[in-house]
Amino acid sequence: MNIFRLAGDMTHLLSIVVLLLKIRTMKSCAGISLKTQELYVIVFLTRYLDLFTRYISFYNIVMKLVFIGTSICIFWYMRYHKVVKQTYSKDQDTFRHYFLIPPCFVLALLIHPVFNVTEVLWAFSIYLEAVAILPQLVLLQRSRNIDNLTGNYIFLLGAYRALYLINWAYRFFMENHKFHWIPWLAGLVQTAFYADFFYYYIKSWKNQEKLKLPA
Repeated sequence: MNIFRLAGDMTHLLSIVVLLLKIRTMKSCAGISLKTQELYVIVFLTRYLDLFTRYISFYNIVMKLVFIGTSICIFWYMRYHKVVKQTYSKDQDTFRHYFLIPPCFVLALLIHPVFNVTEVLWAFSIYLEAVAILPQLVLLQRSRNIDNLTGNYIFLLGAYRALYLINWAYRFFMENHKFHWIPWLAGLVQTAFYADFFYYYIKSWKNQEKLKLPA
C-alpha cells in the first residue's frame, strides 16, 4: 500500500467521522441527503461481497467492515432515529436517485473485469459510487444553510476520491503498469462532480464567508 492509498482511506474515514459527529452531537442531519446515503449502503454491500471469501489483509477486512457498518448506521439514524429523522430536509432532497441504479447495473453487465456475480457487482458499485453524490450536491444547491460540518464532510469525500486518483497514477507508473479503466474513469467522473463544490468551498474558506452554492 502506498501513501496516497492510505491517505485516501483515512480521508474517507474522516469524512464519515465528521458526519457521525454532526448526527450524534447535534442530533441533526439537516443538509444531508438520505438518498445519497441509501446509495452508499448499496455501494458498499455490493462491493464487499468477497468479505468472507477473499483474504487480502487484516487492514482490508477492517476497512470493509467499517464502511459497511458506518453506512448502515448513518442510514438508520436518518431514517429511523426519533429525533434525527425530524431534521431531515425531505422537501429539498427530491433527486430521483433510484433512476441511477438501472443504468449503472446495465453498464456493469456490459463492462466488467470478469463475468461473474462478484466482479459484475463490484463494477456496479464503482459506477454507482461515481454518481451517488448527485442527490447530495442537488440538496446543497437548494439549501440556504450549509453548516461547517456538512461542508467539511462533502469536501473530505471529494478529497478522498482525488487522492485515489493519485494512488492509481502512482501504482501505474511505480508498481505494475496495468490499466484499470473502470475505477480510473469512474473516479474521474466522480471527482469532476465535486469540482464546483471545491471552488465555492475554498472560496468561502479563503474569504471567511459562509458556504453557499449557486442555485
